[in-house]
Amino acid sequence: MSVELERREFLKVVGAAAAPAAKQIKLRGDIPAQMFGKTGHRLPVLACGGSALIEKASALWYGVQPLPYEKRVAMVRHAYDMGIRYFDTARNYLESEEVYGEALKDVRANVYLATKVGVEWEGKGIVERARVRASIETSLKKLRADYLDCAQIHGPVYESAGYDRAMEIYEELAKLRQEKLCRFIGLTGHAGFETMYRLIDTKLFDTVFMAYGYFPRGFMTLLSHTNLQWRELCLSRARELGMGILAMKVMGASIFGHNAGNLAPDFDEAKLKAVRAAALRWALRDKQPPVLVVGVSLPSDIDGNVAALRTGAAFTPADQKLLAEFSVRAWRSKTIQEMKIT
Repeated sequence: MSVELERREFLKVVGAAAAPAAKQIKLRGDIPAQMFGKTGHRLPVLACGGSALIEKASALWYGVQPLPYEKRVAMVRHAYDMGIRYFDTARNYLESEEVYGEALKDVRANVYLATKVGVEWEGKGIVERARVRASIETSLKKLRADYLDCAQIHGPVYESAGYDRAMEIYEELAKLRQEKLCRFIGLTGHAGFETMYRLIDTKLFDTVFMAYGYFPRGFMTLLSHTNLQWRELCLSRARELGMGILAMKVMGASIFGHNAGNLAPDFDEAKLKAVRAAALRWALRDKQPPVLVVGVSLPSDIDGNVAALRTGAAFTPADQKLLAEFSVRAWRSKTIQEMKIT
């Protein structure tokens, strides 16, 4: 048996020994819900993303002036009150972990908290394996939690540093799972889907969180045809393995969000609102849809997203036509034309 196979078998044993029982999360509202992979959880298909909660990135990435800290806390609590139960963030999403910690401190047992490890803000680089524990412990402190529902390897780890670095971080997370600091281990990524497939195929990860939207958007790039083909393979394999699957970039980051009017300034305002709802429904059109992790900048974003996905809402030919009509115009914009294809 090769060294790599021995390593995988050992990690599978470690993972099985630490497998947690599912906690019961009480749902409310009329957001559709489904089983989340093999985690044992039934969760709403709409989740809350933390990147839009970063003050310094709100206007830069999302086209909205940031709310004061207290109002961001209230907005997250509003998301919970509207029925959202999955809250995603990352160690390098700055104050977003603290916002979640304050907003959800009294309902911690009834939410699914996930953060990411592996990348530090402002170009400080990829986290070394020796700093994984410190990163997770910092996240727990900021989140006011004594465990994470899921600790995820941040995509730039393998997208820039490769498969082996990702597996080093996985090994450290497996140790922390045994200590009950996290319940599940996940994988995230904006691009680099060929390497993501290789990681999924280890059968070691419980969840996968990938860029998946109508518009082929990565982080600050556009996804190539090859990358999109590998993404489909990642989705297929993850479904075969019964992983919990999540989608980011459902709104194409700034494409269908608050910047949409800047990309297509002659587009009707009512149609702009409708195209956002259509983008959400597009990502749920399959029989086995992912959980949609959508960043919110304003309380009205939450209300609009929930309204778009009320039980029974389906992706329609009118949605398809509207998305195509808007995307053609957005594609011609200077912002999109200047994006690198990866």
